[in-house]
Amino acid sequence: MNQTAGRHGTAHRNRQEMVQASRKLVALRLNCGTSGNIGVRLAQSFLVTPSGVPAEELSADAMVEVDFSGTIFGAGKPSSEWRFHRDILLARPEIGAIVHTHSLYATALACLHREIPSFHYMVAVAGGDTIRCTPYAIFGSQELSDLVVQALENRKACLLGNHGMIAIGLDLTDALALAVEVESLCEQYWSSLQLGAPKLLSPSQMLAVLDKFKGYGRRGKD
Repeated sequence: MNQTAGRHGTAHRNRQEMVQASRKLVALRLNCGTSGNIGVRLAQSFLVTPSGVPAEELSADAMVEVDFSGTIFGAGKPSSEWRFHRDILLARPEIGAIVHTHSLYATALACLHREIPSFHYMVAVAGGDTIRCTPYAIFGSQELSDLVVQALENRKACLLGNHGMIAIGLDLTDALALAVEVESLCEQYWSSLQLGAPKLLSPSQMLAVLDKFKGYGRRGKD
């Protein structure tokens, strides 16, 4: 197989995986309707889900290719959030995929502008002792993209004020798994708040967890 054919084959697999992941997000009730989007890195560009298309109507060919200057290839219209996909990938060369959801508990906490504190050791799965929440900025804007990149510094997930959640990973499997984990953490945190203020782990306790995660599995989970 020549290099060109290999690149095309990889891109097609990425497109198919994006369709499957978009449908899985709906099945898991992390998205509904046309909410949320997915981005995947290619060699010199990235793929993003199209604007305004329900997951059940997506096809591999519908994924839109955009380069890092913002040039759109083909006739498709990318998600209005393509800017934060581009800017995350530019800022984080180790990241291969991005999952954005409007999942129930993450969005509820984002509407309160609450970051997720160290109430549970698994918060560290997102890379730090908190999961940050951005201020509000209108969807699709460069302002929102800039806030997201800042919130994701040394992190793999964040909440978007009055909006939703982003999870990033080495690949789409990694990012999707983290999105599921973050939504579960948000549900647990919301539930604990119904009974009062949860007791938080200390910075040193969370640092020990982060260190221990380095030795566990692909995602650092026991």
